[in-house]
Amino acid sequence: PTRTAAAAAATTTTMAAVDDAVAVAGDPPTADAADAPAPAIATTPQTKLKGYAFFESMGSPRFHVAPMVDQSELAFRTLCRRYGATLAYTPMIHARLFVEDLKYRAEIFTTVEGIADRPLLVQFCANDPATLLAAAKLVAPHCDGVDINFGCPQRIAKKGRYGAFLMDDWKTVHDLISILDKELSVPVTAKIRVYDDLETSIQYAEMVQNAGAQLVAIHGRTREQKRASDVRANWAFIKAIKERLTVPVIANGDVRTLAEARKCLEATGADGVMSADPLLENPSLFSDPPFAPTRDLANPLPIEGDANCRLLMEYLDITQLPGHHTPLRMIKAHVFKMVGHWLPGGKGVG
Repeated sequence: PTRTAAAAAATTTTMAAVDDAVAVAGDPPTADAADAPAPAIATTPQTKLKGYAFFESMGSPRFHVAPMVDQSELAFRTLCRRYGATLAYTPMIHARLFVEDLKYRAEIFTTVEGIADRPLLVQFCANDPATLLAAAKLVAPHCDGVDINFGCPQRIAKKGRYGAFLMDDWKTVHDLISILDKELSVPVTAKIRVYDDLETSIQYAEMVQNAGAQLVAIHGRTREQKRASDVRANWAFIKAIKERLTVPVIANGDVRTLAEARKCLEATGADGVMSADPLLENPSLFSDPPFAPTRDLANPLPIEGDANCRLLMEYLDITQLPGHHTPLRMIKAHVFKMVGHWLPGGKGVG
């Protein structure tokens, strides 16, 4: 729908009651907004869409901006959408902090009214179903679905008992998904990793689906394979899991260019692909034709020429739009990822 000038100029608003400190601002639609799916109609746990009906309601998006801690915030999502991304996740949000800390809530989750930031999945990490449900209910009116992080392999996730470290506790994984499937007004999705053996990986993914996940994103590496540069993502495992599931599957791992995204789709049969770190270096990764073409297909990053500077300037402009205020730590991290290799010693921004 066409937005009025007044709505376009609206500033970030803080809503009352349960929405207190969830920032949602008015913003003009992007240039291709006419082709984007409309915001989800208000639903109940009983009437919400499932599986492929849910996926199709979002426009069957193929190119996904991964959830990244402090990095897939509104301004960066907006930039990626301008260059071909068709779905985006929020940064990973700590469910307990989101419920208890209004300052954290206001900073970590911002979006805009209308279709400019849709389709949008809000990702939480959690290990307590009741806390997760309370957090999810706060964002449900402002997104297409709520995603649960079962893929983070970092030390902080082990200490907090969430992310990939719940792979040892299938009951908790099941219960987290199930409560959102039964009680939340929007669909629940899940992002997982694989195990060392295929059969366990398939059984785990099937359990996630059967618990109520309406879309499953699969990172084709194990919990121990933290560094993407050390080992290739296992697309064969993703393909095998895709063949067993009946909900949409998104493939994640080794997607550094649009050509690699298409190759991954073909190799895995997945319904979409997701990119994380490569998008931080090249937010135009999904653009067609490529905004920043590369001559070295084996080593496409960092991108060539001054395209990274132009992307960075565009990103900085976006952070000045109404409702797109971005914490300095996030901006500094994006500057480092986009142009850090140009800085003295490649050590980044002080």
